[in-house]
Amino acid sequence: MSAQSPVRSSDHENRSVRMPVGDRELGGVIELMGAPMSFARNAEIYGEGESADYLYKVVSGTVRTYKVLTDGRRQVGGFYLPGEIFGLETGDEHGFSAEAITQCEVLVVRRSALVALADQDHDVARQLWTLTGNELRRVQGHILLLIKSAQERVAAFLLEMEQRVCAGNAVELPMSRQDIADYLGLTIETVSRTLTTMENASTIELSSSRRIVLRNRSALRRLNS
Repeated sequence: MSAQSPVRSSDHENRSVRMPVGDRELGGVIELMGAPMSFARNAEIYGEGESADYLYKVVSGTVRTYKVLTDGRRQVGGFYLPGEIFGLETGDEHGFSAEAITQCEVLVVRRSALVALADQDHDVARQLWTLTGNELRRVQGHILLLIKSAQERVAAFLLEMEQRVCAGNAVELPMSRQDIADYLGLTIETVSRTLTTMENASTIELSSSRRIVLRNRSALRRLNS
């Protein structure tokens, strides 16, 4: 965890004791048990190799997870948007670092408190298992993405973000071109050149550096097939 102390342990303990056992959504459980924290733009939420004692839910803003490779390159592992949960690890340490892309508010809950609740509540246990499986599928999909061509990677990214942040026909991207490049394993020049090629083909329209109108979803899906 970063230098900002998340919460007092007694806060978590008291909240977990007061919670009734029953059928509920995991996100709602975190809202009841979690403590809010704010992070400034580019502030570290936790670092690679730190103890994975907490689980996080984004309330507002956008979070990226990343790893710095031995040669200094950065690989972005994922982006997390409002309502999404991150920081789940199968081991005791974080494999990636996490940073706030924008000003963020997150809810922080002790992993041990959730595990203890899951021991009592089978529905919570099932949802934790589902969350773990979804995260594994996301990582597997990202690995497959990195062997595709530049156009295929960018098309897949736009279609993914359409499902998550679409406003009408437009995708509002909270992350920078450099973030996208580091997520797709491309250079920022390649990402920009690929987007321009797609715009020239009338597949997309670049309204601004962060706002992309999807004009031909069929073409994007063919690239992503």
